[in-house]
Amino acid sequence: MAILILGLVLFLGVHSTRIVAEGWRGEMISKLGPMRWKGLYTVVSIAGFVLLIWGFRMARQDTMVLWASPGWMRHVTALLMVFAFVLLVAPYIPRNSIKARLHHPMMLGVKVWAFAHLLSNGEVVNVVLFGAFLVWAILAFKAARRRDRIAHTVYPPGTAAWTAITVAVGLVAWSVFALLLHGPLIGVRPLG
Repeated sequence: MAILILGLVLFLGVHSTRIVAEGWRGEMISKLGPMRWKGLYTVVSIAGFVLLIWGFRMARQDTMVLWASPGWMRHVTALLMVFAFVLLVAPYIPRNSIKARLHHPMMLGVKVWAFAHLLSNGEVVNVVLFGAFLVWAILAFKAARRRDRIAHTVYPPGTAAWTAITVAVGLVAWSVFALLLHGPLIGVRPLG
């Protein structure tokens, strides 16, 4: 569990600089330059992610069950993940109404992903992993909205065509991950 927690601290820590240390982040970018900052950010993120995955796999082998979810909760989780995938792809597709209305759909997607997995996974290791991401996403979304208000950020309106494309890409991404990748990568087949 210690390796998982170290991975979470590194990965979520580096992704939290805009939440807790915006001024320090700006100073570091000025001092190091944008490319060196991005390089350092990337190295720490990758190291944290590798430790997170390694620690999660080790901790899954011996973890305590806090609650047992009913079997049908897997279907609720799968349905919520459809929405999560649409939200996760929305920042990358221009002129969609999802981004125009929600402003930071990726963070909302992480919230839905974490919450959905907490519904169907009551082992300590899952609560630590998904709970940490849920708390981070809540704080990151709040900080991003605060930055938008301060900067008077205006998001361009979305169009029906680009919104439909966003939903379609999200559905395809969900299908590929749920049907083909989740089992081999995570060790659990969410749809049986």
